Amino acid sequence: GLSVSSGTTAVFYAIANLASAGDNIVASSALYGGTYTMFNDILPTLGIEVRFVDGQDPKDFAKVADDKTRAFFCESVSNPSLTVFDLEAISKEAHNLGLPLICDSTFSTPYLCRPFEYGADIIVSSLTKWVGGHGACVGGMIVDKGGFNWGGGKHPEI
Repeated sequence: GLSVSSGTTAVFYAIANLASAGDNIVASSALYGGTYTMFNDILPTLGIEVRFVDGQDPKDFAKVADDKTRAFFCESVSNPSLTVFDLEAISKEAHNLGLPLICDSTFSTPYLCRPFEYGADIIVSSLTKWVGGHGACVGGMIVDKGGFNWGGGKHPEI
């Protein structure tokens, strides 16, 4: 795992280490506002396209993926809409395409939800919310489960 300066930084590092200019990720549109802004406004300036899907039907992720897709992204429980995603089904769709699932588990905490048990490959979380207490400090984390085949061809830089 890696501790970073904030949850937003954790999300950025997770994406920036998997995708480059000309690549894309597929993400649920039910996202924390700061993550949505990063995906909609900032990543495109770096040449990384984010394709948004509703996310309630896990097959929607695969429908918009192509050979330049580098990951699927969702929150375990979205903030603020409280949408609960079928992580197991989304991870199966990702793995069928040789892609990792990145799950932001901030709102449900990685302790309570345990996205790795449902197929997520990378968990990102803001430590500022529940893990760190009352927002008295800022931090984020990225944890790789250690089971994804990074040598499968979609991520030659890893």
